[in-house]
Amino acid sequence: MCKMSFFKDRKEPSEAAILRILDKRMQLAEKDKQYYHNLVKGFEGEVMFDSLTEKLQCESLFLNDLLLDQNNSTFQLDSVMITQDPLYLFEVKNYEGDFYYEDGRFYTLSKKEIKNPLHQLARSESLLRQLLQSIGYRIPIKSYVIFINPQFTLYQAPINQPIIFPNQLPNFMGNLNERPSKLTRRHKSIAEKLVSLHQNESLYKKLPPYNYESLRKGLNCSVCYSFMVFVEDKKLVCDLCGHQESVDTAILRAVEELKLLFPGEKITTNGVHEWCQVVDSKKTIRRVLKQNYSSIGKREFHFIKLE
Repeated sequence: MCKMSFFKDRKEPSEAAILRILDKRMQLAEKDKQYYHNLVKGFEGEVMFDSLTEKLQCESLFLNDLLLDQNNSTFQLDSVMITQDPLYLFEVKNYEGDFYYEDGRFYTLSKKEIKNPLHQLARSESLLRQLLQSIGYRIPIKSYVIFINPQFTLYQAPINQPIIFPNQLPNFMGNLNERPSKLTRRHKSIAEKLVSLHQNESLYKKLPPYNYESLRKGLNCSVCYSFMVFVEDKKLVCDLCGHQESVDTAILRAVEELKLLFPGEKITTNGVHEWCQVVDSKKTIRRVLKQNYSSIGKREFHFIKLE
């Protein structure tokens, strides 16, 4: 190992992908729209942080988006950085706008209290330490809340708390990079064990109820999401923004939507044809399915994408 490597990559939350589809195909309640917005905003902030950490040259392993359990307490870790000593834990927040800190609490300027990220960080650090000890690893942990958005301001900010503000990030990352670090097999073993303990949270308990019949059918534009599309010369053309996409790619997008929304259902030529609406030819749909998915019959396909 000669430099930083992502031992566990970050992926867009499946909830966000599903809510993006539902937002175009049904009327979401305001609370669900806000939840979707928060998911997207949070993910964007984490990706911004990744763009900084990927430039590090110090020997380290990064594990992103871990969902772990310790003594029946579930906790999520945005980013874990394993170095020779210590292990760094980062809670990334993409808050935007003006906030203030008072009596150990965070508020918007309109005096609305928000969840204290320092409490979240302390809980995560404690549970991670307990988990590591329970599996036989003792390694110091240093944890920080990273406010990644340059448009964030915290008035009356405490100076004795593990907070890194946007204007402090260049120096902070520089100091991380300069720390001597030599990883051993033990460090890789810690990373492997944490990844093996990662849990797949049940998505559907946080999603609004929906069913196939109630959702709007049809292909939409992959750029502006408009349903004002038509097929012309093997292209899906958006009548609103003019974007063009191959029909084959659009059909595969439709299949991925069906897999996300209805993971227990079989993919069939007729089902995809009904979902797409604007693709008249079932022969075209069947060809695309046969080229990309393994068949289990004349009309049904596994969710196994062919390489």
